[in-house]
Amino acid sequence: MPNHATMRLPLLAALALSLAPAGASAGQPAAPVEAAARALIEARTQGLPGEVSIELSPLDPGNQLPPCAEPLAFLPASSRAWGTFSVGVRCESPVAWTVYLRARVKVAADYVIAARPLRAGQIVGPDDLDTRRGDLAALADDVLTDASQAIGRQTRRALAKDSALQARMLRAPAAVRQGDSVTIIGHGPGFQVSNTGRALNSAAPGETVRVRLPNNQVITGTVRTDGTVEITY
Repeated sequence: MPNHATMRLPLLAALALSLAPAGASAGQPAAPVEAAARALIEARTQGLPGEVSIELSPLDPGNQLPPCAEPLAFLPASSRAWGTFSVGVRCESPVAWTVYLRARVKVAADYVIAARPLRAGQIVGPDDLDTRRGDLAALADDVLTDASQAIGRQTRRALAKDSALQARMLRAPAAVRQGDSVTIIGHGPGFQVSNTGRALNSAAPGETVRVRLPNNQVITGTVRTDGTVEITY
């Protein structure tokens, strides 16, 4: 004898499917989201030296996000668009939502290395340098990519052979050396004065130097590129 309850189950399932809103199981298409994220990364990596390659994690095809009229990509605060990072994509209409995709950007380029051990305070010359090819995204942000950025600069500390050179490792040569007689230029609103003194420490342009005046007063100023010392009142 037929079980009427069992016979009703397929009918109820079919009825439920017929009443479900059209497209209810279709989430946000992946292509527009991924395209927005990739376009942002490409824009942020323009001008980087070397060959840029982008790997982007796909949006879950089974997502339940309401389809978006215009996905907008963004980078979280303090993120840089290379190495491994997250890129956000948000929707503002018709329903607000935000998703994050993992990205990895590699930048294959030549960078500057020490061709030999360099001592602290050494002025770097062309023969002290070599280049090596690698992924800049795996190195420090301030790694040098052009030898001219290092030649004529002074090492802040000793560097081992094959060290990747960073801007923070170098400084401009001292424009004022300890014991030098220096000219001091002081200025303020509507006036300027000058004096001479003796430098109490060595300093490069832009750095501070302590100067002893003829009356034994010690003042502190900023070294200019021409070796004069500037004081602002």
